[in-house]
Amino acid sequence: MNIAQIAKSSLRCGTSLVRRKGSSAFPRSHDVATPIRIRYKTTVTANSTAAKPSAGTTRSKVNAATSETASSSSGGVPIGTTLVAMSLAIATVGGVAAIAERSTASAIPKFDPKSQRFDQSTFMGRLSKMLLACDPFLLAYSHEEVMRCKDLVEGYEKLYQELPDGTSEKELSRKLWEAQRVASAALHPDTGDSIPHPFRMSGYVPFNGPICVAMVASQSTSALLFWSWMNQSQNALVNYYNRNASSPMTNETLLKSYSAAVGSALTVAFGLATFIQRRFPPQQAKNLLRWVAFPSSVVASSLNCYIVRSPEIGTGITLVDANGNDVLPGETSKIAAERGVYLTTMSRAVLQAPVFFLPPFLMSSIPLLVNAVANNPMLRVPISTYLLLVCFGIGLPASVAIFPQMGEIRVEEAEEKYHKVPNENNGGKPYVSLFYNKGL
Repeated sequence: MNIAQIAKSSLRCGTSLVRRKGSSAFPRSHDVATPIRIRYKTTVTANSTAAKPSAGTTRSKVNAATSETASSSSGGVPIGTTLVAMSLAIATVGGVAAIAERSTASAIPKFDPKSQRFDQSTFMGRLSKMLLACDPFLLAYSHEEVMRCKDLVEGYEKLYQELPDGTSEKELSRKLWEAQRVASAALHPDTGDSIPHPFRMSGYVPFNGPICVAMVASQSTSALLFWSWMNQSQNALVNYYNRNASSPMTNETLLKSYSAAVGSALTVAFGLATFIQRRFPPQQAKNLLRWVAFPSSVVASSLNCYIVRSPEIGTGITLVDANGNDVLPGETSKIAAERGVYLTTMSRAVLQAPVFFLPPFLMSSIPLLVNAVANNPMLRVPISTYLLLVCFGIGLPASVAIFPQMGEIRVEEAEEKYHKVPNENNGGKPYVSLFYNKGL
């Protein structure tokens, strides 16, 4: 998910659209000083034999030029305001998750750890689940609180048998679903190991946000390369920690996959841009780069996800029944692993669309934003950062929700060893369908 690259493109596209929409084109922050000085010098020259401008007018224009020149020298990126915008974006994403939780509380089912709070056969059900799973406020829970939630979920049957005073069954169900949400956000579903905060799905927006801001603020090629490496490294580790962990992966395989993923992503992101800049005149190259950013981001994010997850295809993943029980202990399915990796890779490609197109569209179509940037061009970066992170924070759950996390495969489509496995819960008849965790 090359979000940092998209941020720069979004800023370019947003600036272009806003200029076309406004009544008069306004320059970028580092270009403002020049036209002010030119207008002043032209006025003095044209009126050298006529009335000179008043002292107040002269001081006003000089102060304006000096102020804008100072902004230009600082790089035109208000770091403090941008960090505030990033914090507001994180709070907004968390607020959307809170609204989704509260709005569905009245229809909450009785808790069952092997079931789902939301109907996973529908997109809206999967989206609701992923919005709650990607809630950044889940990072606030300590490891001790996470483990208490896990213990609460494991002892749910006793709690139903001995309802606490003043607590209805529906209220208990909601508390248990919330406890499971807290625990599953921090613990891997296959291993039960704690996932480091930066690599949890709930930590993507908060931890990727600063990288995006640094990427936008980069003024040199070396800085750009460094933050791009950081961005792709985080992407690779998120993909690794949220994979299907039933297939073993050695440190050597992990290192090779990481190197290939980051190397290929950076090659796509910067190789194509460098080729265009060298091949075409500056203005033409600038126009072409606007069209290159989206496909290069899709390719980089997809490659990153596929390469990190591809070792699963070689080892296979576990197939389970509807209750989550391993139907052939010690055996794995390479066919199911291949499906899981491909589906996850496709979801990463789809994610780029809302992040790439929505921020510049909103920047150019909402009058409040258009006027704010026209009156104060220095707000362009903070506003774009806010929109980008919100679109990403909501677009990520939406893209993941396209495909169910627990994939279904008919036994005749799997390896032959699964074709006649008896289903003890169905009188010993062979299974018709089995399930696998495709990962996130």
